[in-house]
Amino acid sequence: MHDLALYRKYRPKSFKEVLGQDHIVKVLESSVKTNKVSHAYLFVGSRGTGKTSVARIFATSIGVSANDLYEIDAASNRGIEDIKDLRDGTRVLPFDSKYKVYIIDEVHMLSKDAWGALLKTLEEPPKHVIFILATTEFHKVPETIISRCQVFTFKKASDAVCKKMLIDVAKGEGFELDGDSAELLAILADGSFRDGLGELQKVLNFAGKSRTSPPTPLLIKERGAKGGERSIKITREDVESITGAPKTTLVNDFISAIAEKNLEKGITAVRTASSLSLDMRLYLKLIVSKFRMAIVLRYAPKLQDEMAGDLSKTDLDFLQSLVKQDKGGMLRSTALAILLEAYQNIDNAFIAELPLELALINIIAKNNSKLGDLESNQN
Repeated sequence: MHDLALYRKYRPKSFKEVLGQDHIVKVLESSVKTNKVSHAYLFVGSRGTGKTSVARIFATSIGVSANDLYEIDAASNRGIEDIKDLRDGTRVLPFDSKYKVYIIDEVHMLSKDAWGALLKTLEEPPKHVIFILATTEFHKVPETIISRCQVFTFKKASDAVCKKMLIDVAKGEGFELDGDSAELLAILADGSFRDGLGELQKVLNFAGKSRTSPPTPLLIKERGAKGGERSIKITREDVESITGAPKTTLVNDFISAIAEKNLEKGITAVRTASSLSLDMRLYLKLIVSKFRMAIVLRYAPKLQDEMAGDLSKTDLDFLQSLVKQDKGGMLRSTALAILLEAYQNIDNAFIAELPLELALINIIAKNNSKLGDLESNQN
């Protein structure tokens, strides 16, 4: 393993390498080709979605050298004096480029006075200066600043895009990451490429020890590769053990408790997860993700082959068996809607496991109520 962090090593160097932001890349590429470059841009999006990377690529694509590219962290340079220094610097012509580009990260952290000083520069910027402001909190940026910028909103990484990226990076590092493991890492990333690579690095760093250290209890196996090279295979169990993610059995127990209308079994699974100090939000997210797959298998069984890449054979067999046994119709969209509502509320719960318990009770109660109504009508 290399000492360089994976998110830095695999940071995109060109527009072609940028993932999941085609709507932004196309516009920026077009502006470069037509030489219609704006004096100010505002990049908005959650962490790890590529805002700073795209800003650097854009600067390079318009011919800005390292000498004329300035990156400022507004979290630590947020005062009016810092912006005044920046403003003084903008008056100086570029060293060896047509433009000077200022990338101001976490721009929402600027003080009120600093915003005022920056606004004056944005209102009458020197022709050789381009500002690229980046923020994760758009609502904290003053309207007067927004109105003077071209605004681009970066999307969170989809699980599918993140999953492919993680598999490719692992392969580049000499590891084999199966689809089930990559799916879990993508869920852990929560839409952030950087967070996904951070989680992957923890797994690879630990797994890499098996090359020189005694065998670990993790299920890490080596297989032969072309040219005599050996790559280490990473399993979902490895990812669960190293990242502390909820184990598959706990997720399956909760879902099967719904199918079986077994309240005790479901609450036991939730309380076991709580006793292990697991992240309840992540636990519920994994439940929702797998429950969705169960519904897809129920109503669109022809997609089974496509889903096989996202699930281990054990999990696929589990869901197929569950669907067949679900005579009471518990694996339906109504239950999924209740779980999604619980997921939306879980961050506000003063007892972390309470939303899951209430969701389970509501799902079973609704089903029993429908059965009761059906029996009454028949009578």
